[in-house]
Amino acid sequence: MKALVTGGGGFLGRYIVEQLLEQGHEVRVFCRGEYPELTKIGAELFRADLQNSEKVFEACQSIDIVFHVAAKAGFWGKWEEYYNANVIGTQNIIDACLKTGIKKLVFTSSPSVIFNNSAQENVNESIPYPNKYENFYSHTKAIAEQLVQSANSEQLATCSLRPHLIFGPRDNHLFPRVLAKAKQGKLPQIGTGQNLVDLTYVEDAAWAHLLAAEKLEIGSKISGKAYFISQNEPVNVWDFINQLLNSLDIPPIRIKFPLWLARIAGGLMELSYKILPLNGEPPFTRFLASELAMSHYYDISNAKNDFGYTPKYTMEEALEKTLLYYK
Repeated sequence: MKALVTGGGGFLGRYIVEQLLEQGHEVRVFCRGEYPELTKIGAELFRADLQNSEKVFEACQSIDIVFHVAAKAGFWGKWEEYYNANVIGTQNIIDACLKTGIKKLVFTSSPSVIFNNSAQENVNESIPYPNKYENFYSHTKAIAEQLVQSANSEQLATCSLRPHLIFGPRDNHLFPRVLAKAKQGKLPQIGTGQNLVDLTYVEDAAWAHLLAAEKLEIGSKISGKAYFISQNEPVNVWDFINQLLNSLDIPPIRIKFPLWLARIAGGLMELSYKILPLNGEPPFTRFLASELAMSHYYDISNAKNDFGYTPKYTMEEALEKTLLYYK
């Protein structure tokens, strides 16, 4: 098949591109920058912005399936920036699929779309969307996911995958931020230190997308649904972080704050950055405090049963591969 991968130059997107090419598929990458490493391995680059509906339509010509991975991530910024990238961009993809006759759309979502500021322990996809969100990323991704699910029809089969906290070699977001804060002594433990959290190794996250694509057909079992994806091995997040730091000869975390205090501090920081306003992003927010202190791990039984997703790597193997990269 010929696949279009939006955000194919990013962390997860690049692994999806590589795995598609390894399987012998043709791949067109929709991106804004130059990625010579992708053209070198056989991908076709299409440079444009997802908010340009005409360009999205042009990129979807002669395509069989779209993997919509591109998004504006992070936990701080302007609503318009998140909405335009995550909602308008997704709607443009849906419209282009329908206009060009593309039959399959696999959307990369996030478990944060259902995070309701309380512990989530082994919950499945029946958990509803919350009434309010504490960051624009989660809110706009939830809107986008609902657009994708609503677009499922007799013309277009759609499904959404929710990989949780993706890590691995070439990570430019999760681990680098953690390591940078730890090196500066600015990473406090939030909460009791007993919370369990799911992570997803990037190669398995990409593999889940390809497996879903194989099963996705109009009227199929997985069409119109969302699925949690992880390594299926929840870890104590603070033990895991200290293990990571120790392996890289970085001092362990010493400072500890209760969740209530961290949320107050995060709220004050958010307020000051809005009112003054300050450049950059707050070092801490209420959402980040809750994420660091609460358990959030998910039941991936539906992904296993509906399209055969099982992680290829154990957490130990995934961490070993990741540490080799950082070392």
